[in-house]
Amino acid sequence: MTIYNLGSINIDHVYRLAELPRAGETIHALDHALGLGGKGANQSVAAARAGARVVHLGATGPADDWVHDRLAMAGVETGAIARLPDHVTGHAIILIDRTAENCIVVHGGANVALPPEVLARGLSGIGPGDILLAQNETSLQLQAAAQARAAGARVIYSAAPFDLAALRLVLPHVSILAVNAGEARQTFAALGEDLPIEGLLITKGAEGAEYRDMATGSVLRQPAFAVKAVDTTGAGDCFAGWFAAGLDRGEDAATALRHAAAAAAIQVTRPGAGDAMPDRAEVMAFLAAQAQAKDGA
Repeated sequence: MTIYNLGSINIDHVYRLAELPRAGETIHALDHALGLGGKGANQSVAAARAGARVVHLGATGPADDWVHDRLAMAGVETGAIARLPDHVTGHAIILIDRTAENCIVVHGGANVALPPEVLARGLSGIGPGDILLAQNETSLQLQAAAQARAAGARVIYSAAPFDLAALRLVLPHVSILAVNAGEARQTFAALGEDLPIEGLLITKGAEGAEYRDMATGSVLRQPAFAVKAVDTTGAGDCFAGWFAAGLDRGEDAATALRHAAAAAAIQVTRPGAGDAMPDRAEVMAFLAAQAQAKDGA
């Protein structure tokens, strides 16, 4: 089966700082790096490295060939990514302090200018057994979700950056909603906890994650693995991409959760976002080491 991802593609400018600046303050960066990011690109890379077939749907500016190359090197199919001559590639300014906390400013650029007909053409092959991933960093989420569900595919929607109006529009077409703990609280406050969806994935950072089966009411909880984080940027995207890839492989939710938690644990020990996503062999080795350590304790 195939994961189609209507997702943002950003060029990340990452600045490492002793501490995050306060309002009106100018400080010197300790380091600067350029990398691949955007919630969509991050999730595509994560899912591809987890072993899924991933078709990325989105847009960049006319230049930045290295962005397309980086996605392709990770195993993502890039033929449906449009190059828009009148727009720049989306980009993000990411500030990270010594404790791995971050703050981020994003410019949407081409991510919010994808022509509807290009999206429809890119999704023309989606069908039953496939998955559509989407996040709130692009335009045309509603069109994509409606087309995917009409074709019999499942829709996994990451409601980030959180916007209640956007969520209300797309929710009738969503199979699984992915949110962090803060976004879950905002969703419940506005819409209640009895959401009209198949499942709810809630990531909770160092506390792990949970998956709620909305049909049966059962809740699966997955603790986070203890690691020393150096950069938490993209950790939620890593989790969502790996979880989607697990479902695409036919794994049950508990297995998909465990694999996603292991992948995110590895990812946060590395600098960067999309470039830091682990592959399947790394995750399986990590889980084997965890099991061995538990048996030896």
